[in-house]
Amino acid sequence: MYKSITVALSIALVSVLAQASGPREAPKAAGIESKDYQWAKMEGEMKEALAVKGEAKKGEEGYEICGACHLPSGAGRSDGTFPQLAGQHTTVLIKQMADIRMGLRDNPTMYPFAKELTNPQELGHVAAYIQSLCIPLDHGHYEGADAAKQIAMGKDLYEKQCIECHKKNGEGDKEKFYPVIAGQHYKYLLRQMTEIRDGKRRNANPDMVKIIKPYTNEQLVAISAYQSSLSMPGSMCKPKGGKKK
Repeated sequence: MYKSITVALSIALVSVLAQASGPREAPKAAGIESKDYQWAKMEGEMKEALAVKGEAKKGEEGYEICGACHLPSGAGRSDGTFPQLAGQHTTVLIKQMADIRMGLRDNPTMYPFAKELTNPQELGHVAAYIQSLCIPLDHGHYEGADAAKQIAMGKDLYEKQCIECHKKNGEGDKEKFYPVIAGQHYKYLLRQMTEIRDGKRRNANPDMVKIIKPYTNEQLVAISAYQSSLSMPGSMCKPKGGKKK
C-alpha cells in the first residue's frame, strides 16, 4: 500500500512539474553526427559532477522526481519505456544526465525533469543514491516461445563482441562509462541497441556503433534476450524470503 501511494504521489509530482516546465525544449549539442564529436569528453557539467563526492543519503530527495517514471525502487518499466536504473554506475548515470541536460542525447520526455536537478553536486548525490539501490530481479525478459534458442544464440554473439566492455555478467565498467546491463529490461535493451546501430542515439560510443552496425534485427533480438537474462553477483536484490534466485 505504501509503495502504491508513493508511486501515485510521484506521478502527480511529474504532472505538476511537466506543466510548470511548459514547452521549453532542450538545447542542441553536436553529437555523433559531427566530425568533432568525442565520446565521454571530460568537460563541463559532467566533469564537475564526476569530481564531487556524491552521498547516497543526500541524493534520495533529488531522486524523487526520477522515481515517478523509473519507480522509487529504480526498477523502471518492464515494457521498456523507462530503463531500470538501480545499481547503475555513478559515472554512467552522471554522463547520461549531463548529456541530456546539455542536449547531446535527445530525450524530450526526460529533459524537463533532468534539468530540475540544481547543479553538478546534486547530480553526484542522485547518482550515488541510484547506484546504492539493488537491481530488481523481476525485470522484463524476452518472453517468446523460442526464448531458450534466442538466449543461446545471443550468448554466442555477446561473448564474441560485447563481453570485452560489458563483462561476463553484464556488470559493465565504471571507469570507462560502460553501463551495467544485467537486470535491464529486454525491450529497452533492444530499442537502445537498434537506435545506436541506426545512428539515432547521438551520444553513442563510436566504437560501439562500429561494432553493432552489421548486426541484423534478428541478431539484436537474440543479444537483448541474453543480456536481459543476466544476473550480476552481489548486486541483485534478494527475492522474498531472503534467498538468491
